[in-house]
Amino acid sequence: MLRGGALTRCPSPATQPFRPSSAEASVPVARGGCGRALPHRAPAAGRLAYRFAKRAFDVAFSLAVVLLCLVPVALLCAAIRLESEGSPLYRQRRVGLEGRPIGILKLRTMVADSDDVERHLDPVQLEQWRRERKVDGDPRVTKVGRFLRKTSLDELPQFLNVLAGQMSVIGPRPVVEEELAAYGDDAGELLSAKPGITGWWQVQARNDATYGDGSRQELELFYVRNASLAMDARVFLKTFSIMFGKDRTGR
Repeated sequence: MLRGGALTRCPSPATQPFRPSSAEASVPVARGGCGRALPHRAPAAGRLAYRFAKRAFDVAFSLAVVLLCLVPVALLCAAIRLESEGSPLYRQRRVGLEGRPIGILKLRTMVADSDDVERHLDPVQLEQWRRERKVDGDPRVTKVGRFLRKTSLDELPQFLNVLAGQMSVIGPRPVVEEELAAYGDDAGELLSAKPGITGWWQVQARNDATYGDGSRQELELFYVRNASLAMDARVFLKTFSIMFGKDRTGR
């Protein structure tokens, strides 16, 4: 389909279309001829106001979290060191805004040499790791790490990334370079948004959406194309429900 002088490719018949949940259905979406969510063409002034408000919230909220969590994070670091050797903090190289490399900080939830995947994973787990970048029942995860992942407390150091301007509180999750291939021609669009600590993918189908069936890509791009203060507020509130409510799940 030719739209605005550019060729838009419709998904092939074999492609399973993404079915938005009831929460997604309540978000206004601009759609093209293929039924795909398209980027909003909001006035420049409106987008500037959104970016300003989003950054102001990022700084204020992240500063409050960092100050309030200094002691709890110190205790968690001690617990990590007691269970396994190595630094309690873990820096992971990811792809940030406009493709710039960033080092995201996390509390370590795995054994210190977890990057040596071939040593710790059996062939089936290794194949899942290469395909999805996650493993069911990952043997590298420590006991403290399971608690941190279940409560998402391992993400706390990333508020320092937010204060540094590398991340936002809410946005698509930062990806490793190998994951960009799953987005194909949409990789540039994904990288047009600052990556976030939490986002639409996490609160909609964090453990169910995968790259293999295309559902994770759809969820991440849905946010990029429809981001607004109202959508950010929904993600923010849903995140707390997942962390502390009945929807809480591990990773």
